[in-house]
Amino acid sequence: MTPTVDDPQAHGLTRVGGRPPLSEYLRGVAQRKDFIVSLAKFRIEAENQRQRLGMLWIVLKPILNAAVFGIVFGILMASTKSVPDFVAFLIIGVFMFEFFSACMGSGSKSITSNQALVQSLAFPRMALPISVVVQKFLQLVPTIGLLMIFLVVMGHLPTWNWLLMLPLTALYFLFCLGVALITARLTVHLPDLSNLLPFITRFFFYTTGIFFSFDIRFEGNPWLLDVVQYQPLYAFLSLSRELLLDSDPLYDVRMQFWPIIAVWSIGLLVIGTVFFWAAEERYGRVD
Repeated sequence: MTPTVDDPQAHGLTRVGGRPPLSEYLRGVAQRKDFIVSLAKFRIEAENQRQRLGMLWIVLKPILNAAVFGIVFGILMASTKSVPDFVAFLIIGVFMFEFFSACMGSGSKSITSNQALVQSLAFPRMALPISVVVQKFLQLVPTIGLLMIFLVVMGHLPTWNWLLMLPLTALYFLFCLGVALITARLTVHLPDLSNLLPFITRFFFYTTGIFFSFDIRFEGNPWLLDVVQYQPLYAFLSLSRELLLDSDPLYDVRMQFWPIIAVWSIGLLVIGTVFFWAAEERYGRVD
């Protein structure tokens, strides 16, 4: 049968900005991995090229944050009395939480702040939030290296448990990517959400145990401890601290955190991917 003019797809033509099937869409994203990494590196350079200390700010920012929180909560509010090895405890919490906070904040603006790019070029829009998370991950890697140096200086010698930071960080990347994909689409439909996200981030910061220990603070409420372990950020931070600070053998690390963070990471990534892809046709039409 001869294709007709009324059947453009039979001629190999597709609608501009149309949404391809999910499998085809993800292949398109994978094919642009070089673009994603290049965009992430460009953003890192652009953020620091006008500053005298340049790339040093990647590690200085979390250090300064940890110093400020250490003074406020460790000295002025005397949190050190309830948390053993408070300095190391706080530094790990701040360094790890910074990655989540940056991914959610910058990821939410990955579409709305790149409208010129979105409206002028044809590419899977998912590449933009992915590039943001890759950027923040590239900034996280040196901070984790610096964190481990700090721990050694403070007397925490490396153990085999430290190697488990590799799969933990990989799962954390997937989790934060899922968060970025969800918030990136939500802020397209609900622009006011960008004003609420800092408050949401602050809520998580103060309720996740960055500067206090749930095990110590709520030791008389075992039911609360049983519930809070399913909060993903608490699970990530707690497992990070156990791997880096606990000198006991590998089997003494609380293994129940691993399935919790695995389910959260993979589940949120799948949900975020489908959720973001479903609105692909709308991203170029943001007012």
